[in-house]
Amino acid sequence: MRILAISDQVHLFIHQARFPDNLPAFDLVLAAGDLPGSYLEFVATKVRVPVVYVHGNHKEEYAQDYLGNLSPPGGVLPAHGRVLEVAGLRIAGWGGAPRYNDRDFGQYSEAEAKTRFYSWLPILGPRRLRQGHAVDILLTHAPPPGPHAGADFAHRGSQALELFHKLYRPRLHVHGHVHLYEAQPRREYVTPEGVRVVNAFEYTLIELEP
Repeated sequence: MRILAISDQVHLFIHQARFPDNLPAFDLVLAAGDLPGSYLEFVATKVRVPVVYVHGNHKEEYAQDYLGNLSPPGGVLPAHGRVLEVAGLRIAGWGGAPRYNDRDFGQYSEAEAKTRFYSWLPILGPRRLRQGHAVDILLTHAPPPGPHAGADFAHRGSQALELFHKLYRPRLHVHGHVHLYEAQPRREYVTPEGVRVVNAFEYTLIELEP
């Protein structure tokens, strides 16, 4: 399976008339936050595969009509706070970022996120015991603690996401929030728990074994 992952910045290689024919074929699109709703809708109208997204922490994902009304982007599947079955994969989603002020959109407390993750134990726990991985993919905006966490407080790694790794062992964790030129320029790494973590900044193609 090949996945197109996007986040945080519109890229001209994606936002153009030739897309998606200018890329190798892919089976799924994952959007990891802070992308304009119009961009997400553009991608959704151009591809013939599911587009799954979580919101970021700056409200870009909302689309605006001619009256100025804001609404979620059309044609895409919201994953925040949910566990979805899409394209033969089980995907858990968590948007936004750990709280860093009282002004910006999409912030959460670590306790709030941990409470939601623990609430999934009756559903995901048995699969974790049987198969080793309760979900195939964790899609978030914020990164977990580790090499992809930013140096500043607003872009720190979320402890709740580290807990998710320990509880449910996703095969793949796709996130945004930290620009690759602002932190260590590593597109991906593997955690001690064996979770493959990929920063989707701008865009990247991910090969995921069946």
